[in-house]
Parts: sequence; structure tokens; C-alpha cells
Amino acid sequence: MSYQLGARREHFRPSPIFAALVALTLAGGAMAYLGYGNVRFDVFLLVIGGWLVSLCLHEFAHALTAYRGGDHSVAARGYLTLNPLKYTHVLLSIVLPLLFVLLGGIGLPGGAVWIDRGAVRGRFRRSLISAMGPAVNIVFGLALAVPFWSDPYPQEHQEFWAGLAFLGFLQFTAGLLNLLPIPGLDGYGIIQEYLPNDWRSALDKAQPWGMLFVFALLWWPPANSVFFGVVHFMTDKVGLPWDFVRGGSGLIRFWL
Repeated sequence: MSYQLGARREHFRPSPIFAALVALTLAGGAMAYLGYGNVRFDVFLLVIGGWLVSLCLHEFAHALTAYRGGDHSVAARGYLTLNPLKYTHVLLSIVLPLLFVLLGGIGLPGGAVWIDRGAVRGRFRRSLISAMGPAVNIVFGLALAVPFWSDPYPQEHQEFWAGLAFLGFLQFTAGLLNLLPIPGLDGYGIIQEYLPNDWRSALDKAQPWGMLFVFALLWWPPANSVFFGVVHFMTDKVGLPWDFVRGGSGLIRFWL
């Protein structure tokens, strides 16, 4: 029994890789706040480190909800350790989202941990597994908006605040994109259990192509305008100032 309890604690122990990402984020934030060295590079570390931390938390939320719902296989796969290298699609979970942050300033949804949905009890719990990832992004974004609720906005250390605002903006783009009911995204996973069987069978086959559809959708100017209009509305309502968001987006491209 003691061995089993030890193994269970091991399954939930945060990985050194996650701890390193947290440390990188904090170091980048501290250097950006103090204006140490190349402040653009400092903001880059803050935003990229924070974005990778949010990806880990997003996938952890899926896995933890699945574990509590009855799928204990997620523990054996290492998903509960917050180690991004344990994800089933490192390319989709980390590399592509990171690339889109750098090139386009878009919080692209990552890949997913593999869930044995048959082991999870009840349709509501299976839907909740999909919903928890975007919920983490939205909560993270709200937390990052709190410092901007003061009046007036912070006037000193503006590079630091710009990086923080842009990181918050990325959380809302990721949360909103993930909630789209497109096969392969969390929004589809939320409604998947309630679709007619023939619809679900057909749409499930399209899941590998869902991310490509998102790419195409964002390249289409009308859809791009509507999407970022909604994101802009959301960030404005939660108090993230758009001038700070724009400033952070420019600062992370320190090579320009």
C-alpha cells in the first residue's frame, strides 16, 4: 500500500521541465521590470515562458479532470506532472503554438493529451474534460488583467506591463479559438457527447484536419476581422489596455 501511495504522489509531482519554465517566466518578468540588459529580450522571455506555462496548465486541466472522472491512465502517461514532453503531439502542443505567437501574435490552441473517454463516467464529465482547458486560459487571462484595473494604469516599467498585457491577450485568443465547435478543438469535445451518432461518426473522422481548418479560417479576412474583433471586445471588457497589448506584441520580436 505504501508503494502505491508513493507511486501516486510521483504521478502528481511537477516535472523539473515545468519548474524551469516557471523560473524562466519569473526571471524574464523580473529583468523586464528592472530594465536589465536588453529589455525587449527580457519581455520575450516573460511572454514565451508564460505562454509555455499556460500550455502546460491547459493540458494538465484536461488530464486532471479526466483522472477525477475515472480515466486513471492519464497518470501512467505522465500527463499530471505538467511535463510538456509527455503530450501526445509535441509539435501541435508546443512547437506550432509557439511559432504562431512569435510570427502572428496568436494564442493558437495546442494539441491534446490522449483521454480514454470510455473510462470516464457520464456525458457531462466527458464534456467537462474538454471545457477545462479553455477555462484555464480564460482564468489566466483574467488574472493577468487585474493589475490594470487600477486608475490610472501603471506608468512606470511599461515594458514589463506591456509584456504582461500581451500574455493576457494570448490567453483570450487561445481560449476563444479552443471554444470553437470545430472537430479537433475543445469546443467540439464539449458538444461531441450530445450529437446524433451519425453526425458524431462523420465529424470524428475530420478531427485530424481541424487545425488546418483553423489556419484557413484565420487567413480569411472577414473571419479574421470578426475573431479579433471579439477578442478585442473581451480584452477591453476585462481591462487589458489595447495600447499595452500592441506594445507587448512588438517588444517580443527583439530581433527586428
